[in-house]
Amino acid sequence: MTFNPDAQLDPGQVTDVRGRGYGGGRGLAVGGGGLGLVIAIVYLLLGGDPGALVSQAPAGGVTGPSSSALVSCQSGADANTRDDCRIVGFVNSIQAYWTSEFKAEGATYTPTQTVLYTDGIDTGCGGATSAVGPFYCPPDQTVYLDLGFFDELHQRFGAEGGPLAEAYVVAHEYGHHIQDLKGVLDSGASGATGAESRSVRTELQADCYAGVWVNHAAATGFLQPPTADQIGQALDAAASVGDDRIQSKTQGQVDPESWTHGSAAQRQHWFNVGLDSGSPGNCDTFSGTI
Repeated sequence: MTFNPDAQLDPGQVTDVRGRGYGGGRGLAVGGGGLGLVIAIVYLLLGGDPGALVSQAPAGGVTGPSSSALVSCQSGADANTRDDCRIVGFVNSIQAYWTSEFKAEGATYTPTQTVLYTDGIDTGCGGATSAVGPFYCPPDQTVYLDLGFFDELHQRFGAEGGPLAEAYVVAHEYGHHIQDLKGVLDSGASGATGAESRSVRTELQADCYAGVWVNHAAATGFLQPPTADQIGQALDAAASVGDDRIQSKTQGQVDPESWTHGSAAQRQHWFNVGLDSGSPGNCDTFSGTI
């Protein structure tokens, strides 16, 4: 997506701890089912068990100052030329939309941070490495993102890539924040697997919420309307991280009973539901078949 050059960015919504040392030693606690776009991509590629990455950890999160690298992310023109500024712009637009949507519903949206990191990070859900992929941590209500994930998505999983593909990833994680604010993540969504499991339904709703934001992105003032090609980038990214696609690439076979995020077709479908309707109310993935 292309940013309006004169749009004013707020880099304070993103914390930059890239290059900071990582303590490690703990696994990612999924919390209420808020694990992000992909569960442990690298471990799946190596034939490992994603469950081995999960452990309980005390609440906490990123501490210390953010780097000054994002201070210069001040305008849409900056977002059009720098990867990290582009993430700032997406976060600003996503949160502007949800602030407006919650207000229209008579509720108050609680803003949250996106943390940019490299290699690994200690969070309120425990320690996580980049292998986990982008994720949302319910205990500290924070989105975590290693920008290297976008290269992984393109090089290892064959996604076309592009700005709207990146925006889809960020908006999906903020979809989990919306679920957290609405109490959806309090229902043990991460515990079960399978094509019709609550875990899959939770992820598909986040995909739908991402599509809803894309529908309204231009109205936030930060972005120009997406083109058909850009929407295709987002759909391609959604398909590339479908459980069936990942399993086919990593295991050579598909096992729906172990799905946690949904098939490529499901992920595209629910993104489109949100995109076409522009209404969060149409993102009820918890009723009926999916």
